[in-house]
Amino acid sequence: MLKLVVLISGTGSNLRSLLESIDASRGTDRPIEAEVVAIGADTPAANLELAAERGIPSFVVRPADYPDRAAWGDALLERVLEFEPDATILSGFMRLVPPRFVEALAPRLLNTHPAYLPEFPGAHAVRDALAAGADRTGATVMVVDNGVDTGPIIEQRRIPILPGDDEAALHERIKVVERELLTDTVRGLAEGTVNLKEIAE
Repeated sequence: MLKLVVLISGTGSNLRSLLESIDASRGTDRPIEAEVVAIGADTPAANLELAAERGIPSFVVRPADYPDRAAWGDALLERVLEFEPDATILSGFMRLVPPRFVEALAPRLLNTHPAYLPEFPGAHAVRDALAAGADRTGATVMVVDNGVDTGPIIEQRRIPILPGDDEAALHERIKVVERELLTDTVRGLAEGTVNLKEIAE
């Protein structure tokens, strides 16, 4: 069974979708042999009710409680490692994790991004795609490295930008694909068809 720790900052909608996909696969001829063993956050405002309603352990490590980013990252890493995950997923986690955190967990440290990387990296990818007048964007699942959305790509898919799309409408369509890619990646890790070490080389 693949053990996952998932880190969130907001509503956890991608995480909820992943949990529902894992649940829905149970009892089928191809279950996703994965389990979210803990949900962590950088703010108590994150939707940790997701953890409570499912009996999943949760934790919050707030940057404000530490003297600097490195100390916060070390504390976050310590909490993650308590659960001995096979992979850690940043799912709408809105902070860059420090190098020691990345080095300890990569290449089994994953993130999703609402663009077809390397196009439109950063926190405003959907807005940037619209501002650039692009006719298509995408969604990506990648291995996290120490850059901003520069890690090795695991899987990605193109999404057309439709006439009349605003940021909210486009982002909702991207999220649908992001969730599918994340579930496919977790399935691939569990089944051994996604080799993160090879992808990261």
